[in-house]
Amino acid sequence: MKFRVDRDVLADAVAWAARSLPVRPSVPVLAGLLIDASDDGLVLSTFDYETSARATLSAEVNDEGRALVSGRLLSDICRSLPSKPVEMTLEGARVSLTCGSARFSLQTMPVEDYPSLPEMPAATGTVQSDEFAHAVAQAVTAAGRDDMLPVLTGVRIEIDGSTISLLATDRFRLSQRELGWDPRTPDESAAALVPAKVLGDTAKSLTAGSEVTIALAATGSGEGIIGFEGNAPGGVRRTTTRLLDGEFPKVRSLFPNEHLTVAKVEKAALVESVKRVALVAERNTAVQLAFSDGVLTLDAGSGDEAQASESIPAEVDGDDITTGFNPQFLLDGLTAIDQPVVELAFTQSSKPVVISGSAPEGAEATDPGFRYLLMPRRLLS
Repeated sequence: MKFRVDRDVLADAVAWAARSLPVRPSVPVLAGLLIDASDDGLVLSTFDYETSARATLSAEVNDEGRALVSGRLLSDICRSLPSKPVEMTLEGARVSLTCGSARFSLQTMPVEDYPSLPEMPAATGTVQSDEFAHAVAQAVTAAGRDDMLPVLTGVRIEIDGSTISLLATDRFRLSQRELGWDPRTPDESAAALVPAKVLGDTAKSLTAGSEVTIALAATGSGEGIIGFEGNAPGGVRRTTTRLLDGEFPKVRSLFPNEHLTVAKVEKAALVESVKRVALVAERNTAVQLAFSDGVLTLDAGSGDEAQASESIPAEVDGDDITTGFNPQFLLDGLTAIDQPVVELAFTQSSKPVVISGSAPEGAEATDPGFRYLLMPRRLLS
């Protein structure tokens, strides 16, 4: 194996592929990055039996071949190289890397022990990469992080014709984000439960090209996989991951059809107020929100402990209401909303609030796209 490649293109591709490497690999070879040089160019791959990453890039290949080296070490080396072409050569059991006057020699791992990467499923459709990345970032806000409840660590992707819905919940909050896309067939319909961390990292990493191809092969038995592909400087990036097994809760019905109180508040003012008042909130205690007569009053702390109170303007339509929320969960939902004014819709104080963006005054109301449902917390007396 011998090839020559642009330093920036190589460093970017290696860093992208290495990001999927397991922190504690079950077998040593899974910490490796597979380098495959052929007449078609260069392919860099990682795989941990769950998630695979594959970057293709153009290179001047003199001798074909394959080598498996430490992915994180190669990434660190490439990032530190001078801005000159890189040459890599397989010499026996070692890979020689030369860039300008810098030279490294890396020990290889047995290529024959490395698992075969899964095939990319047939394309299901395409979506604008920046819109997809933003939508996923909003959706994963509510995803669970408790590995004891693996189903809740995923994002449910529902495909219905030209619409994709992203749903996530950790039992205390729920996010829903819808966006348009270009399906392979007009009546495309499918659903998949994708690990939230993989989905978030992948969507964010595929924004260099204008589109992302989504390829879904769901079997309904947990053995399905989903793939994402996008263009990048110097080549193509492709990620696949196994779908999570289990039944995602039927959460759509949690969004109420009507509300008794709807409040509109400037998002920036509310965020800053919550941050300030929450400074005195003890761990696992709520920040109280009281809506009345065009004012939202926030309170935290009680008894002999530190206390805080602040009032900000609010447009309140309906009955006065007092409730309380986990301040961090509330901030997570607020900061995920794009619009400068947020709408908080209540049925009653003991029921969840639905938070969404509000259309500017005088503008026609539109579907907010992102909705965040948050369970209330018991208020201290």
